[in-house]
Amino acid sequence: MFSSVKFFKDQKYHDLKQRCIKQRRIFEDPEFPASDESLFYNRCPPGRVEWKRPKELCEDPHLVVNGISSHDLHQGKLGNCWFVAACSCLALRENLWKKVIPSFKEQEWDSKRPQKYAGIFHFQFWCFGQWTDVVIDDRLPTINGELIYCHSNVKNEFWSALLEKAYAKLAGSYEALDGGTAADAIVDFTGAVAESIDLVKGKYRADVYEQMKLFEDLLKVHRRGGLISCSIMSSSAHDSEVQTEMGLVIGHAYSVTAIQKVRLGERLLFSFKSEKLFMIRMRNPWGKMEWNGAWSDQSEEWKKVSNSERKSLGLTVQNDGEFWMTFDDWCKNFTDVDICRIVNTSYFSIHKTWEKKMIHGAWTKDSEPLINRSGGCFDYRATFLQNPQYVFDVKKAEDKVLISLQQQDQRIYKKDGKGDNFPIGFEIFKVELNREYRIHKLQIQQRVATSLYINTRTVFLRKLLARGRYVLIPTTYRPGIVTPFILRLFTDVPSELRELKLDKPKRTCWSTLCGYPCIVTEIKIHSVEGLQRQDRSGGADPYLIIKCENQKVRSAVQQDTVSAIFDTQAVFYRKNIDRPIIVQVWNRNILCDQFLGQVLLAALPGDPREEQTLQLREKGGRDTDEMPGHITIKVVSSDDLVEL
Repeated sequence: MFSSVKFFKDQKYHDLKQRCIKQRRIFEDPEFPASDESLFYNRCPPGRVEWKRPKELCEDPHLVVNGISSHDLHQGKLGNCWFVAACSCLALRENLWKKVIPSFKEQEWDSKRPQKYAGIFHFQFWCFGQWTDVVIDDRLPTINGELIYCHSNVKNEFWSALLEKAYAKLAGSYEALDGGTAADAIVDFTGAVAESIDLVKGKYRADVYEQMKLFEDLLKVHRRGGLISCSIMSSSAHDSEVQTEMGLVIGHAYSVTAIQKVRLGERLLFSFKSEKLFMIRMRNPWGKMEWNGAWSDQSEEWKKVSNSERKSLGLTVQNDGEFWMTFDDWCKNFTDVDICRIVNTSYFSIHKTWEKKMIHGAWTKDSEPLINRSGGCFDYRATFLQNPQYVFDVKKAEDKVLISLQQQDQRIYKKDGKGDNFPIGFEIFKVELNREYRIHKLQIQQRVATSLYINTRTVFLRKLLARGRYVLIPTTYRPGIVTPFILRLFTDVPSELRELKLDKPKRTCWSTLCGYPCIVTEIKIHSVEGLQRQDRSGGADPYLIIKCENQKVRSAVQQDTVSAIFDTQAVFYRKNIDRPIIVQVWNRNILCDQFLGQVLLAALPGDPREEQTLQLREKGGRDTDEMPGHITIKVVSSDDLVEL
């Protein structure tokens, strides 16, 4: 059992099982009864349903027979190929399915101790950021003595049917699983980070370079324990689950079970040269209907591969739903791929370790703009900044950042005629290095990244960001939507992700004595040019120091240049408007840094807000001697502390 596991419906498996054994009764789950309400809310099953326990379906039932395999599963009379494809992916990773089926040996039927059987099982899912334990009884829906939903190809194996029942309980009914994405189920099984890629829009069919980059990425994900599924998007309801001439099924999810570079021909002793083919293996959840093109099970192409290579690939020539394709054919025939990364956060790993930060948030609605937290996407300029705002730091010169925004699962509301995901996404802005309060108006901040806005449960983005401070704003597409979300951020070094909750500095008892800000000023230094050369190579190592009252902001050092682009931002809440803001340029030296010039800024609310270029001067007042170089700067001030 995992630490801090949540118990769904407050049902504790071990307590319930011991109570049943003590009372010598078989468990019947009152929270998910063997009745029509657990089956459907709209569409009736194709026949009279009887709920039966595994012992009524076979003589020697087992949870698992000869281990768990991706070949165990077959989809039943429910449109949840996506769930079965996800289960097939899960079955490939023992370390992952053992989390979903905890202590599976202890849950197994024991013919030697039948008194320990209580008809109760439990499974664990990663639900909205927390592992959740779900208890079920083992009554399964059947028609004419046959399981009607997901089942194993071995008659007395029941892990897949029971897992599906637990997942249906989470969703509210079996019918709530009719339609979905494999990525959602994989995330629920593993806590992975899901990324969806459109193979058509991404030009992977025609661009060989992009295709090879994708192959290497998928190969890396697969080798590091990630799970991958794919599908062919249907253009209309009429062609859904229609088989193409090549044997693939439209509107149907497949699990990716292997990705490899296959060597052609025999490998000769002392010869390291051999032609390699980029290959991918998939499985149809139906357990039949395979690809019939090049490199299908019985195609002539396999004669180009040695017997030893075919054996290492586990090639079979039976209609079991599993087949190989070239990666090029795969890109040309499939339209969508879901990549679920198991992001490594362990410090005891040979692979890259990521720093993870996860925050639970919510879009909430209020008539007061400063309290409203559901402002819609960037198109709604008047309300966009009313969304939740999160600040984080990139501390390296450059860092690849992974961002996952996940909304709450809506399937539980399907029985109420709802249940569709809201279109969601997020924006990222580079902001002032010392930003600690919410943004109220975009003036100097730079919009550096935008995710897709789509009605999937999870939106994902990978982005290379330069050193600096950033504000991430998650949004629903339209304003006024109320729903919770979780935000996950992965960086190479700690990002200190946190929510910006305050609109301006708090008033305290010290404000009366020490004063309270009366003006807010934003500064963006774009560049410094024409500095005096400082070393033998004719360059300098300049950096900026921005001083305001008792505050100081320092930029990163620019290497070996007399004309540097900084794009450094700062924001100050000022108590004394008579004191100017000082922007200084310094040259970094080993022993003692050298002053290269400064400018003084009154930065009053009525001053021009356009970008301006100013001459650098010596220390002192505004009329001191000029120094080589000038600085390009933008200053915006307001006496309304919640304007900027």
